[in-house]
Amino acid sequence: MATAPYGYAVVDVETTGLRPDWQDRVIEVGIVQLDASGDVTGEWATLINPGRDLGPRRIHRIVAADIRHAPVFDEVAGTIASLLRGRVGVAHNLAFDALFISGEFARLGSPVPLASEAGVCTMRWAPHFMPEAPRNLAGCCALADVPLSGHHDALVDARAAAGLLRHYLALAEGRVPWPDLLETAASAPWPDLPNSNAPAVRRGVSAERDGHFLARILDRMPRVPEPAVADSYLGLLDRVLLDRRISPTQADALVEFAAAVGLGRADLHRLHHDYLAALAQAALVDGAVTRAQRDELVRVAALVGLPPGSARRALERAAEGRARPFDRFRLEQGDRVAFTGEAELGRDVLEARARSAGYVPHPRVTKEVALLVAADPDTLSRKARRARIYGIPIVTTGTFLQLIGQ
Repeated sequence: MATAPYGYAVVDVETTGLRPDWQDRVIEVGIVQLDASGDVTGEWATLINPGRDLGPRRIHRIVAADIRHAPVFDEVAGTIASLLRGRVGVAHNLAFDALFISGEFARLGSPVPLASEAGVCTMRWAPHFMPEAPRNLAGCCALADVPLSGHHDALVDARAAAGLLRHYLALAEGRVPWPDLLETAASAPWPDLPNSNAPAVRRGVSAERDGHFLARILDRMPRVPEPAVADSYLGLLDRVLLDRRISPTQADALVEFAAAVGLGRADLHRLHHDYLAALAQAALVDGAVTRAQRDELVRVAALVGLPPGSARRALERAAEGRARPFDRFRLEQGDRVAFTGEAELGRDVLEARARSAGYVPHPRVTKEVALLVAADPDTLSRKARRARIYGIPIVTTGTFLQLIGQ
């Protein structure tokens, strides 16, 4: 990435919340470098793994499946420091971005000279250059005719703020109202941190890297697994499929279990047929199988890598009484249920619905908890990490409401 003795570094961060002193963390950084005249000389961005829940996903739209592949902050701190060193910090609401970036460096014991008074805030300067300008980034960009598509993506927003800065520089015609900042920034002491060469990770990476979990299972000679091993795998698969999806984290769990007990693809192929037949048997309990139940069987078959027609054959097998029984997951009256993440309904509403259905909301995840309800099933929250250790199913709020009949 190009460097220059003087210039600007436009930054934007997405975070888990609004207060670093409340343990909120940076989860995405975007940086656009410009020279002193405003020409773009480079850009860089990455997701960052905060080691906790991602907070308001409805705002930043970042999913934990992508964060799983991202570096932690200390792995990219050296890169970020090198990109900001010697440059005037710029952001739209610089006080917010500077607070979070400085907070992340402070966690490493490395204070940095990034502060609102030492940089250019495109939000604060907007009324000076555009008297009718609103405070928000979208409004300022619309007034200045700066593109903004994909708001709340750190690099997209950094590019937009860079566009605003270029607009201000053009309007200033060489007479910027911050004449000393470039000289001051050039000598500001940034920490000399090692560069770990951790690759930047962008949104959508999970779709590229997380293939079907069966592709990661070793091929072995076909064999009949021990009954206890088979039942354990079927029980794990049943908990995973409560959401009728297999998240990347859940796929990892299936792969790790199969590797630990020596199950190969041929073993899993048979066990997946067993699982589908058990679902078909449950559907036949009430007599005629509905269209919705057939569609569900087809969906499950696809999720576990079974070929077309497997759902039909599973129904035939169940009707002949050849379905393999195993203990399936059931949520019983009085079971404890824990919640994590920021769901759209709100924690109070979900807990009230749980109580009305006869379940007990629990503030922590312990071995006695039957289910964890999460806004994102791949969440990195402490509750989710503990639930995975205990083998407690993690489901979305939508699945939880279905389980309790609401």
